[in-house]
Amino acid sequence: MSQLNTQQMGRLIAAGSKENLDSVIGALASLNAIHFVEYDGSEEGFELGAPNDAAESVGRTLMKIRSAASLVEADGPSDPISIQNVRELLGSDLTVNVEALLEKSGRLDEVENSIASLAEEAGLLGMIAPLNIDVDLLSGYQNLTSFVGTVSDITVAEIAGDKGLFFSCIADKQNVVAVFVHNDFADAVQSTLDAAGFQALGLPSGAGDAAARYTEINQSTEALVEEQSGLNEDFSDWADENGESLACGLELLERDHEMLTTPVKVAVSKHAFIVDGWVEMSRADEIQSALSDSCLYTEISPFVIEAGGGGHGHADEHHHQAMPPIAYAERNLSKPMELLTDAVGRPAYGRIDPTIFMFITYPLFFGMMLGDMVYGIVTMGLGYMLIRKAGTNELLNLGGKFLLYIGLGTFIFGYLYAEFAGFEIFPHHGTNPAQALSVLYPELTDGHFWTASLPYGIELAYPFHRVVSTVDHGNLEHLILLTIYIGALHVMFGLIIGFRDILLYGNGHGGIGLVCAFFEKGSWMILLIGGFFFAYGFLGPAEGTAMMMPGAAMAGFATVLLMWTLYKYHGVPFPINIGLAPIEAIGMMPTVISYVRLFAVGVVGVKIAETGNDKLFHPMAEMISTGDTLYLVPLLLIGWLAVQFFAWGLGVFSPNIHAARLHFVEWMRQYYDSSGEAFSPFGFRSRHVEVE
Repeated sequence: MSQLNTQQMGRLIAAGSKENLDSVIGALASLNAIHFVEYDGSEEGFELGAPNDAAESVGRTLMKIRSAASLVEADGPSDPISIQNVRELLGSDLTVNVEALLEKSGRLDEVENSIASLAEEAGLLGMIAPLNIDVDLLSGYQNLTSFVGTVSDITVAEIAGDKGLFFSCIADKQNVVAVFVHNDFADAVQSTLDAAGFQALGLPSGAGDAAARYTEINQSTEALVEEQSGLNEDFSDWADENGESLACGLELLERDHEMLTTPVKVAVSKHAFIVDGWVEMSRADEIQSALSDSCLYTEISPFVIEAGGGGHGHADEHHHQAMPPIAYAERNLSKPMELLTDAVGRPAYGRIDPTIFMFITYPLFFGMMLGDMVYGIVTMGLGYMLIRKAGTNELLNLGGKFLLYIGLGTFIFGYLYAEFAGFEIFPHHGTNPAQALSVLYPELTDGHFWTASLPYGIELAYPFHRVVSTVDHGNLEHLILLTIYIGALHVMFGLIIGFRDILLYGNGHGGIGLVCAFFEKGSWMILLIGGFFFAYGFLGPAEGTAMMMPGAAMAGFATVLLMWTLYKYHGVPFPINIGLAPIEAIGMMPTVISYVRLFAVGVVGVKIAETGNDKLFHPMAEMISTGDTLYLVPLLLIGWLAVQFFAWGLGVFSPNIHAARLHFVEWMRQYYDSSGEAFSPFGFRSRHVEVE
C-alpha cells in the first residue's frame, strides 16, 4: 500500500452460533483488527447482546484498582510481564494490599477533614480568646442579645456599650468586640455597630475558657498532622512496593472488562449472533482464517466509494455515503508526522494522506526558520531523551522522533546559514568564537564557496548568509524572495492534490470528474499562475514587464471561473458571486505572502541570540582576557546562557506554530477534507502486560 493513501478498508460480516460468541470476541481481540459497527437494534428478531455474567464482579474490582491508582503514582515495569503472574497477584496479594490502601485513604480523608475543621475553629477561638470570656457565655441568652465580631472604628463601637456590657480586644490586627444588651435595645445597638463597620464572627461550639480550648485544638491538630504525614509516607512506601503490580493489574482488568462487555456491540438472537465492523483489506485472509472455526459465515467486502458520494455530510443526503474509518498506511520513518495529521483530523477515505509530504516539508520549514547548529543539537538531544524515557509509551516515542526530525532540519540549515548559537561562523563585522568552525567549510571566495543565479531572480549560495544584506555579500533579500516562491509552489502542490481528489472522488457536494475538478481547483491554479506573472512583471526587473498583462488576463479569467464555480458547485446566487469571487481571488495573495514568515520568524530569533552575544558574551570574553572585574563573569555567563535557552525555547515554540499554520491553513485549505474517523480496532496493545 502506497503511503500516499490510507489503508483500503472492507466491511466484515460474521455470523455463528450464540454459544461461540465469547470465543469469537477473544479471537477478534487477539487479532486487534476490527473497528466495530455497533448494532443499533433496528433488525427484527435481533437485539443487543448482554455483558458476560462475570462483568459485574470484574467491574467492582476494577473500580477499586482505579481508586488505588488515583491515590499513588504507579509506574509499570520497563518490560511486559506474563498474564499468569498478574492474575496470581490479582487473586491474592494485590487485592489485599489495595483494600488496605483504600482503608488508609478513608482514614486520611477523615484526618484532613478534621484538620480543616479544627483549623477553622482555632481561627475563631484565636479571635475571641483575648476577650477572656468563656465560650458558652458569648450567646444563648433569653433576654439579652449578644454581638460578637470585628469593627473598623472602635470609638463608634464603644458607644454601643452604653446600653449594656462592652468588651474589646485586638486579635490578628483587628478590633474584636463583644456587646451584650437587653433585647429592647438590640436594634439601636445593631445600627450603631453597623456604623462602626461591624462584621459578625461565627461562634465556636463548646464551653469553658476559649484560650484553653485554643491550646487543646492546637495539640489535637499537631497529632493529626503527624498522623497525616505518616499516612502519606505509607502511601509512598506502598507505591514503591506495589506500584508495578498495580499498573499491571489495572491494565489487565481493563482488558478483561472490555472483553466481557463487548457483546453489547453485537446483534444476537436466541441462538445466533452477527458481528459487523470495518477491517483493513490487507488482513482479510488472516481475519477470515482466524474466525473460520467459530463462525458459520464470514464475508469481507472491499469498500467502494460511490461516484460523487462525498467524504463529508451534506444537506443533500442523496450525495452522502457512510464512510469507513481511516487507518494509516504502514510506515516507519514518517510515522511521527501522523501526530500532525491527527491534530487536524484524518483524511476522508480515498483522499491523499498528507503525512508523507509533511515528513519532508515540515522539518524543512522549521529548519529554515530556526536554522542554528547549536539549537538543532539541543532539540535532537531533547528528542533522544524522550525516546529513551518513552518505554512502551508510543505517543512519547513518536514525540521524541518528531523532535529529532525538526532538530535535524535545524542543524542542517544552521550549517547552510553558517550560524552557531547566534554567532556567524563567517562574521562580517568583528570576531567571535564560532569562527573556529570555519574548518567545516571549503575555502570561501568573496564570502561563498558556491553561488547560482537562477531564473526569476532566484539566488542560491553556500553558505547562505541570511542575517546580512546583499551589499555585505549576504543573502537576506534572496531569502525573502525564496520564501515567496516556496509559498507559491507549496500552494500549487496543494491545489494539484485537490484536483486529483475531486477528479476521482468528488467535491463532497455531488460533483465529480474532470470538469468539476477544473472549476474547483483548476481555476485557482490559473489564478495563482496569473497572479505570479502579474506580480513579477509589476515588481520584478524591466525584462519581466511583458509578463504583467498576460498575468492580469489570466487572473481576470480565473475570477470569472470562480464566479461560475460558486454558482454551480456551491449554490451561491450568481449576483452575489460578482462581488464574492474577486474577494476570494484576492485572498490568494496573502496566502502566498504568508510564507514570508519562513524568513521573518528566523531572523527575529537570530537577533535575540545575537543581542545576548553582543551584550553579554563579548563583554564576558573581554573581562576574561584582560583579567578585569572577573567577579562579574559568572553573572554574565548565567545571563548569556539564559538568553540562549530563551532563544532556543522560543525558537522551538514559535517556528512550530508557524510551520503548523503554513501546513494546516495555507496548504491543506487547498485540498484537505478532515472528516475521516480514526480506525480504532478492538483489541489490546501491551504496555505492561503481555497480550494473550
